[in-house]
Amino acid sequence: MRPVPQELPAASVAVTSQRPTGPAGPLPPASGVQAALSLLGTSLYRLWRAVTLNRKVMIGSSIIAFFVLVAILGPYVINQSALTITLDLNSPPSAQHWLGTNQFGQDVFGQLVLGTRASLVWAFLTGLAVVAIAVAVGLTSGYFGGVTDDILSLITNVFLVIPSLPLAIVAVQFFSNSTLIVALVVALTNWPWGARVLRAQTLSMRNREFVTAALATGEPSWRIILAEILPNELSIVAASFVTTTIQVLLAVSGLEFLGFGNSTEVSWGTMLYAARNASALLQGDWWWFAPPGLCIALLGMGLALLNFGIDELADPRLRSERRISRMQILRRMFSRKAKA
Repeated sequence: MRPVPQELPAASVAVTSQRPTGPAGPLPPASGVQAALSLLGTSLYRLWRAVTLNRKVMIGSSIIAFFVLVAILGPYVINQSALTITLDLNSPPSAQHWLGTNQFGQDVFGQLVLGTRASLVWAFLTGLAVVAIAVAVGLTSGYFGGVTDDILSLITNVFLVIPSLPLAIVAVQFFSNSTLIVALVVALTNWPWGARVLRAQTLSMRNREFVTAALATGEPSWRIILAEILPNELSIVAASFVTTTIQVLLAVSGLEFLGFGNSTEVSWGTMLYAARNASALLQGDWWWFAPPGLCIALLGMGLALLNFGIDELADPRLRSERRISRMQILRRMFSRKAKA
């Protein structure tokens, strides 16, 4: 006779249904880890999709990413110090010195790589400061209106007419000859343009349905500004940041070229300043002044392409249609004739 299957006791059933335990207690379910990984993958895919959706954004982001990698990893890769003085004076590019040397025998390639970090740090930090001031003033002025709008608009108009270059020269001469003073003056004189644009956009957005609904539910003003209005203006903020970064890069490099900067710090502007003082252009030492000038132009082009791409992604009317080649036109014509 076959043995009759016996039922398991209730205690064993309860034990088998429990979650696996570890030394610190029950282990977390695998579904939570999978959901986090899925969310991370979706976010990375959306970022990659946003970068590769527009050709200008892709090219501009690639140029900026290249300079960021050079600024982060470059000083650890070059063997010779950029400030080491040698006896190899004004030598042209060679296998030992890829971009030659200057009048003190210092390696120009090493200075170019080391100066990338300083130029990018000052440009991006000053750009962030400008955008932060513009967002705070523009959104506050446009949302509250009334007396607050009048006072902030008056302050914006006053700073709007202040020339940045003469003020930077006076500030450097009065305080200290440092790049920090130049960056502060550029930041204080460049935020009104973005603030005016954000104020106008906020004025048209504060009376919309989602803002009225948030007010009806009793949401505080700061949360409405940050959670309801600001996300709808991120494209304007991003474009303002990129445009401001270009202006700051050119302004700081130009003032350093004129000598209103920290000459002990290696940057693209100070390299051009040293080349001008040593008459590198008259002596034909192109390897001294051409590389930093090309780097400034290339980084500015990358930022400009990124700005144009952001505008096209934000406004569908600016997107250019794909051009159809002659071969595609002929194929369509022949296919229509064959169907007929």
